[in-house]
Amino acid sequence: MVTEYAAGRLVTVDPADGGRWTSLQLAGREWLWPGPGLVSGSRAGFATFIDAGGLDECFPTVRGTPDHGGLWNQPWDGSVEYDGAILTRAFTPGTDTLTVDYHLEATPGFRFIWAAHALLDCTAGAIISAPPGTECRLYPEAAALLPWAWPDDAPWVTAGWPTPLDLSVYGESDGTAAGAVLVDCPTVSVRDRAAELTMTLSCPGQPVSTALWRNQGGFPADAPYRSLGVEPMLGRVFDLAEARPDDAAVVPESGELAWRFTLSARPV
Repeated sequence: MVTEYAAGRLVTVDPADGGRWTSLQLAGREWLWPGPGLVSGSRAGFATFIDAGGLDECFPTVRGTPDHGGLWNQPWDGSVEYDGAILTRAFTPGTDTLTVDYHLEATPGFRFIWAAHALLDCTAGAIISAPPGTECRLYPEAAALLPWAWPDDAPWVTAGWPTPLDLSVYGESDGTAAGAVLVDCPTVSVRDRAAELTMTLSCPGQPVSTALWRNQGGFPADAPYRSLGVEPMLGRVFDLAEARPDDAAVVPESGELAWRFTLSARPV
């Protein structure tokens, strides 16, 4: 049986299914996409990531190995452990605001990527807002969509937000999918159906960015569906294995690191 936990009725999480957020109710509406229906119940023990919608906690990487991190396929019991690191989170509800405080215990020098992998319930025409000109790293699945040739062996290319792809708009189904990271961008807003959701991540001394996944019916190739991921993250890359020295979060000498994720919404 699935056990769910609600914080002030704003958020519902499933501890049995990787601590996944299954519902987020702010400004009178649901913000989390229920998923493509590929799986029901817990993914505990699965070896290959299966998209279940909602919000997965990705740690210690997003792409790479293990795909979408090592937390989505194990249960949470107040905290969760991976590779000797222990991650704990606490929800504090407010008026159309949710604050989530994270605490990580790990060996000093432990490098990682963390992302709140939020798949949002948005319609075509939703607008993603970030500071104009923010450095945006585009990934190889976007190569065929760009007006220039992809450099040989480049893990990403950079462009100023909203990039030549105009990633600020979640468009109609056109058979494309693109991933990107807005570098050093701690706050992003999404406007959809007369409401706006703002997500802010704070972790002084660590790289804080926002990852995006805009799937307009281009993924997966054999049975594509639509999904919009807006993912506040610690780090500047999807894959920890591709992180340069300043691209990943690092646990300090104390062996502890804390960060805060704030979500708020309002009618517009």
